[in-house]
Amino acid sequence: MAALKANGVQRLVDVRALANSRKPGFAKGALSAALEEAGIGYLHLRALGTPAEGRQAVRSGHPEVMRRIFAAHLAGTEAQAALANLSDLARRERVCLLCLEDDPRHCHRTLVAEAVGLPTTHLHPG
Repeated sequence: MAALKANGVQRLVDVRALANSRKPGFAKGALSAALEEAGIGYLHLRALGTPAEGRQAVRSGHPEVMRRIFAAHLAGTEAQAALANLSDLARRERVCLLCLEDDPRHCHRTLVAEAVGLPTTHLHPG
């Protein structure tokens, strides 16, 4: 939360296909409650999550395959609507994109940010 507040984040946009986590505090319910308590909004845009086959490609050490799968996914109607929603929101508020991948070089959140023309700063706890 400290990194979000220090960077003036007004809304965290969760771009995980599945907003569950084994990490304490990162499941959708707990996360949205903690953000609300900190005065930060929460929005889950499931349509901007990586499809299962893309997640498997990353786990198998093939991020370039994930990028191809995700690019095709972004061309879909549901993803395009979610991108439009994100773009509109980002014009009004300072947003932070959340997914589960720590390394932005292997993460689809960078591709989402590029798709809507958002500048990126990668935040790390601590």
